[in-house]
Amino acid sequence: MIKITDTTPGRTAQVDGRNCLYFSGFSYLGMHASHTFRDLLAVGQGRFGSVYPSSRISNLQLRLYDELEHALATQLRQQSAACFSSGYLASQAAITYAATRGQVLFAPGTHPALRYPGAEVPAGDWDNWLATVIDMANLGQDHQYVLVSDAVNPLTAAINNFSPLAGLQKKALVLIDDSHGVGLLGPEGEGIVHQLPQNPAAHYLVTASLAKAYSLEGGMVAGHAADVAAIRHLPLFTASTPMVPANAYAFLHAAGAFAAARKKLRDNITGFKRQTAGIAAMHHPHELPVFILEDTAESVYAYLLGCDTFISSFAYPDPQGKKINRVILSALHTRQDIEVLASQLAQFYAVTP
Repeated sequence: MIKITDTTPGRTAQVDGRNCLYFSGFSYLGMHASHTFRDLLAVGQGRFGSVYPSSRISNLQLRLYDELEHALATQLRQQSAACFSSGYLASQAAITYAATRGQVLFAPGTHPALRYPGAEVPAGDWDNWLATVIDMANLGQDHQYVLVSDAVNPLTAAINNFSPLAGLQKKALVLIDDSHGVGLLGPEGEGIVHQLPQNPAAHYLVTASLAKAYSLEGGMVAGHAADVAAIRHLPLFTASTPMVPANAYAFLHAAGAFAAARKKLRDNITGFKRQTAGIAAMHHPHELPVFILEDTAESVYAYLLGCDTFISSFAYPDPQGKKINRVILSALHTRQDIEVLASQLAQFYAVTP
C-alpha cells in the first residue's frame, strides 16, 4: 500500500502521523538532509540563481559547467565528461550515441533509462550474458558490437562482475550505467571504473545519475574525448537546459562532506551486517547499503511498520510485478537506529515459521 507524506524523509519519515525510522530511498550518503550540503546549495543559489537560462551551445557559457565536467572526468578516470539536467537525459544521450557505433547488445535487466524505443532486453543470468556476448564479439569484427549494462542492480544488491572483459579480443564499446555505484564504490567514490579491467579492446563509456549518492538532480556521461565530443553534438545535449547551477556549485565544494558520509555509510553497513549475521532470510551479496529480505507473504513490511520502521517494499520498474522488500541504509542512520532495526528483524524472523 502506498503511503503519503508531507515531508522529505531523512533518517526518519512521517507515515500516517507517526515518526518512523526510514530505511528506504536512494539518498545513500544522506546529502539531501546534510546541513553542510544544504548550506553549499544555498551559497550556490545565492550566487547563480535558480537556473542558467540558456542552452548548452549558446554564445555565452557558464564556466561552472566546465569546472564540473572536468571534476567528473577526473573522478571517473576518464578523458572527458558532459553533464545533463538529469540522469535519465544523460543515459538517453549515451545510448543514442552508442547505437551509432555498432550492434547494441543489452544485458538482462538493463534500466529503462538506458534503452531506446523498441530495445530488445533479454531475460536470464547476467554473468551468462556477458560470457556469451564476449564470445560473439571475439568471433566478429572490431567495432561491430556495443555492450550495454548497469553496473549495479539495486534490486538484488548485486555489483555486476565485468572482469571477464579482460578476455575481449575485438574492439567494442562498453556502455555502463553506474547510477547506483558512483559516489559509493571505490576508495574515492569513483564507482565501477575501479573494477573495470584495463583492456584496450574494451572502450568504456559511463553514464550516471547524480541524484543517488550525491542528492543532486543531474546526470553525466564520461569516457573518451571523442565519444563525449560526439554526444555534445546531439540535440539531447545541445537543446537541453543545463543542470541547476547551484547543484554544480555544491558538488564542486562538497568533497569533504562526501568522503565523511561514505565512511559513515560503510561503518553502518559493517555494523548492521555484524548485528544481523544470524538472519538467514536476509541477503547481502556485496558491500552495498542494500539488504534483501525474504518474505513471500510481504508480512515483514507490515510488521516493521507496526514497529514504527519503514522499509522499501514495492515492485520496480513494473508496478504490477512482484514486490521486493529491502532495507536500505544511509549515512544518516545512527548506531542506535541500526541496533533497533536489527532487533526488530531478529524478533520477526524468530517467530516466523
